[in-house]
Amino acid sequence: MISRFALRCHRNILAYTARTLSTHTEGEIRITSVLKEKFPQATSLKVVDISGGCGAMYEIHIESDEFKGKRTVQQHQLVNQALKDEIQAMHGLRIFTGVPGK
Repeated sequence: MISRFALRCHRNILAYTARTLSTHTEGEIRITSVLKEKFPQATSLKVVDISGGCGAMYEIHIESDEFKGKRTVQQHQLVNQALKDEIQAMHGLRIFTGVPGK
């Protein structure tokens, strides 16, 4: 007999596997495009819809030389400004920024 916990974990693993094997959502593609345009020196960029695909919450990882000499808060403000139109439709946003090689 499978416990409820084991069944729930199994479902979560299947959902995660299906998500990682699927293509990017429209929102991920749109946000990636905006960030590539606003941060042309970005050496690393990853946008993930962490709301299950509905576009309510995203996680962004971006490394760019444009962040050199700026505090983390200033880096995040630059990303927020770049995404000001997209953010209006979001519930939440996680931002991780950095300078390449650090």
